[in-house]
Amino acid sequence: MHNTVPADGLLQGTSHSVVVVDDDEFSQEILTEMLGQLGVRDVRVAGGGREGLQILGQLQSPPDYLICDVYMPDMDGIEFLEQLAKRRYVGAVILVSGAHAEMLDIVQDVARADGIKVLGALTKPLRLQALSQMMVNSPKAVAIN
Repeated sequence: MHNTVPADGLLQGTSHSVVVVDDDEFSQEILTEMLGQLGVRDVRVAGGGREGLQILGQLQSPPDYLICDVYMPDMDGIEFLEQLAKRRYVGAVILVSGAHAEMLDIVQDVARADGIKVLGALTKPLRLQALSQMMVNSPKAVAIN
């Protein structure tokens, strides 16, 4: 078994579901487009933490990936991650933010200490190759041949 990543960076031989939690509509559109370029067809978008929790509560199983912005009004990414930990969320999480990398490192450490499976963090503006590599290197991306 191995990961299949063609030169264009698209995920091959796998089917993924993703929930994007980000209050910025432009970021939502960019992420949805990027995920589509990676071959992800099942993308659900939440405009904030509370809506994200509602979407997760409606799913039969956790998405393969949850992409979460750290800074959002009402319920920010840190509070959202705390709620995920309380609910014993088992899915993979990718953090995104316009914040400094050091701040993202702290948020990752706290989330991991709470039992959240954080694959990593990406700073905005997002790059397709960085998102692709993070997803390809996760256990969910292993193709069955």
